[in-house]
Amino acid sequence: MCRLACLLAWWLFAASRLYAAPVEASALPAFGLDQAAALRTSQQAIGHQPADYTLRDRTNQPRSLAQFRGKPLLVNFVYTGCFRVCPTSTRALHRAVAAMRDRFGVDQFHVISIGFNQPTDSPMAMHAFALQQQIDDKNWEFLSPRASDVAALARDFGFSYVATPIGFEHTLQVSIVDAEGRIQNQVYGDAFTADSLGEPLRRLLSGSLLSTSVLARSSFSDVLSKIRILCSVYDPRTGKYRVDYSLYIEIAGFLTFVSTLLILLLQEWRARRAMRRERAS
Repeated sequence: MCRLACLLAWWLFAASRLYAAPVEASALPAFGLDQAAALRTSQQAIGHQPADYTLRDRTNQPRSLAQFRGKPLLVNFVYTGCFRVCPTSTRALHRAVAAMRDRFGVDQFHVISIGFNQPTDSPMAMHAFALQQQIDDKNWEFLSPRASDVAALARDFGFSYVATPIGFEHTLQVSIVDAEGRIQNQVYGDAFTADSLGEPLRRLLSGSLLSTSVLARSSFSDVLSKIRILCSVYDPRTGKYRVDYSLYIEIAGFLTFVSTLLILLLQEWRARRAMRRERAS
């Protein structure tokens, strides 16, 4: 009985000490990503051009970021040791890319996935990751940077990550880069859709396709492809892009108006020229 009383007294004393002197939150080990800071870092990258890093593709061949300029580029970061989030987001990105390629064309933009956990995310590991996600896209590269470049590369793209006891916590984003290599948009989440990625990409493609210099270098088939992109709209019912024939009608109406105006101006010019000749004679 005495032993039981002593144990009870010791338990009450320990409990009183525990509640009387709580552990400060700052003294506890902190894990995880500062979401607010990560979002600021990501947004600050918009408008900037990442440096021209050299990475290794799945065949261990060097590939520089400058090689992907000339067309829009989608960039995301993964680590191959991730068993849930990275595979899930990559498969979602794959579905969105397939829908956009179906409408915009297979060669209108590039995609690269960068393995940031170096040296674990080697070219061989990235090759295996792509196979696991069943990605066979000639314009989608899986790249491994040098370990010494990872921090600067991530900073240039506004990508944040932090090691945790179970792997990494990192920003879930896709950076949309224009043909000159400048970041134009950041799209967030792990369930990317053709709408969330396709609309900023379509606006980017539409802007570049309408430039005089691009049109001057384009063949007739290229011009038709460009018009096809301009006349594409996202259908949330099917999750795909479709043709908006009203845009075709608007374009046809505009071209008809311009043609009619040019004909009238030409007729007016000829009439004035004929009048000047009559007066001269």
